[in-house]
Amino acid sequence: MKKVEAVIKPFKLDDVREALSEVGITGMTAIEVKGFGRQKGHTELYRGAEYVVDFLPKVKLEVIVKAEDVERCVETITNAARTGKIGDGKIFVTPVEQVVRIRTGETGQDAI
Repeated sequence: MKKVEAVIKPFKLDDVREALSEVGITGMTAIEVKGFGRQKGHTELYRGAEYVVDFLPKVKLEVIVKAEDVERCVETITNAARTGKIGDGKIFVTPVEQVVRIRTGETGQDAI
C-alpha cells in the first residue's frame, strides 16, 4: 500500500476528486493548508500599507491506494490539477505499513 499526498490549488479540488472517482479511487482526505515553494508569495496592499503574503492557500490531499494503483492515481491527479502555471503543486508517494478500519477491525488492503 502507498500513501499519495498531493498539494494542489484549492479551486482544483473538485476536478481532482471527480477525476479520481472516475478511475475508481474513492476515498481521500482533503486538508486546507498554507505554504509556498518557488512561488514565494506575493505583495498586497492593505489600508495603504504594502505587505508580503508568504504563505499561499493550498489543499493537501491524502489518498491510500494499493501499490498497483499508484501510477494511475498520480497520473490522474497530475492531469486534473495542472493549470500550467507556477504553483500547481507537488505529489509525494510514501509506503504505508498498516491500515486499520476502526469500525470493523479490518486490516491491510481490506481496510482501504
